[in-house]
Amino acid sequence: MFKHAQLESVKAWMGDPAHRALPLRSRIQRAVRELILNGALDAGKPLPASRALAKSLEVSRDTVEAAYAQLHAEGFIERRVGSGSFVSESATSSARRRPAVAAGDRHATPLSRRGTLIFQSGGLREFSVPRPFAPGVPETRRFPLQTWERLQRQVLKEYDSQALAHSAPNGMERLRRAIADYVNLERGAQATAERVLVLTSSQQALTLCANVLMDAGDAICIEDPVYHGARKAFDAAGLCCVPVPLDDQGMVVERLDTLGRGAKAVFMTPSHQFPTGATLSLDRRLAAIEWAQRKQAWILEDDYDSEFHYAGKPTACVQGLDRHGRTLYIGTFTKSLFPGLRIAYMVLPAQLVEPMTVARTLLDGQTATISQLTLARFMEGGHFGAHVRAMREVYADRRDALVRLVRRHLGEYVEPRVPAGGMQLPCLFVRDLPESQTVEMARRAGVDLLGLSALHASNAHRAGFLMGFAAYSPREMEIGVRKLAGVLRAVSRGGPSRRGD
Repeated sequence: MFKHAQLESVKAWMGDPAHRALPLRSRIQRAVRELILNGALDAGKPLPASRALAKSLEVSRDTVEAAYAQLHAEGFIERRVGSGSFVSESATSSARRRPAVAAGDRHATPLSRRGTLIFQSGGLREFSVPRPFAPGVPETRRFPLQTWERLQRQVLKEYDSQALAHSAPNGMERLRRAIADYVNLERGAQATAERVLVLTSSQQALTLCANVLMDAGDAICIEDPVYHGARKAFDAAGLCCVPVPLDDQGMVVERLDTLGRGAKAVFMTPSHQFPTGATLSLDRRLAAIEWAQRKQAWILEDDYDSEFHYAGKPTACVQGLDRHGRTLYIGTFTKSLFPGLRIAYMVLPAQLVEPMTVARTLLDGQTATISQLTLARFMEGGHFGAHVRAMREVYADRRDALVRLVRRHLGEYVEPRVPAGGMQLPCLFVRDLPESQTVEMARRAGVDLLGLSALHASNAHRAGFLMGFAAYSPREMEIGVRKLAGVLRAVSRGGPSRRGD
């Protein structure tokens, strides 16, 4: 039988979320294969009987038999009639030739400068199975799936096999027209179908901007604090990020002249600043446009969740106010509809349409045709607007419910900063608590938070965390808040610690 550590390794491999797409037999087969390749199982070592291993792993015997059969077919084990299964000599010979990789050696892997920057960024963490309070996750249980399914059937009927073909690299014309009509009407933009570039994500848009508009070493002004995905995209492109402070009216734009000397662009989230939720005032929007024109710089406007504004009408987007053509407007349907859709877009100045489209072909070439055409019908039929209006009411109620829960159960530890819109609530510590420890303990308790300190460029800020509320019912939020209250009590009993560590 396996040693306890070996059995636990197999269980851990099977339970890893990264492997859940694999069938059980494949997970077991690959877990045992890793034990062999890593030298944990020597040549001739007997494997547990399939019945015994099935009992230990709480799976059927047929599942283990299928895993063993695949290992035998690949030459990792030998099966002897009447004796059982054993690790083969050839497999352990391969394992001995396999170079050992020390924990620190991965940092010495020979990469390009840009590859090293990308690797060192750590990438972006997606909350694939969201738990309270993963930020930026929309409510999907109320999405009108039957309507979407009906529209998709209509697309397949109308387009037949053409719906299975490649999309144009800039996106299907029908969707680009629907997007242009929407942002012109709802966001006060200046858009035409020809200037819309359909993408798979706003992160792809930021990567394109960083690499097409700027060279390594160029300066870009960013908000402080800033959306971490933008900062990582700019760092990975080798740009020099210049933080510009915020106040309750958003980025202090007048500081661009002094801080942003020589900057090629400014990145901003003017509708709902991430993570503070502040809305950039009109005079500052106009000042940013004037700065960009004077400096011949670009404005990268990330309008990631402007649909969800709860106090009056949202302010017109910067792109719609810009008469000089210096603004690139970035939008996404990931927040307004559902993450799995993977459709975002940019509204570009006319002179950037062709360069950006060509550059996009080097990333992933196109966005799925069927999804684009279904979304176009969804927007044309008024379903998109109706869904956004319904979710706006739901999210406003959930924001208010979370604020009440935080004040009632967490008020001893944090102060909520209620945003006028968006999908997350910033909470600042009112006591000296260790932020990273709090976030990690909350994760282990089943609560997902985003720490605020890593979003700041300086240490002149208060520590805290971001709590998403859009995807969670009031009852789910109450359960999560009670768990978080227990975490904060435990952290508080641990004694004082440096802020934002």
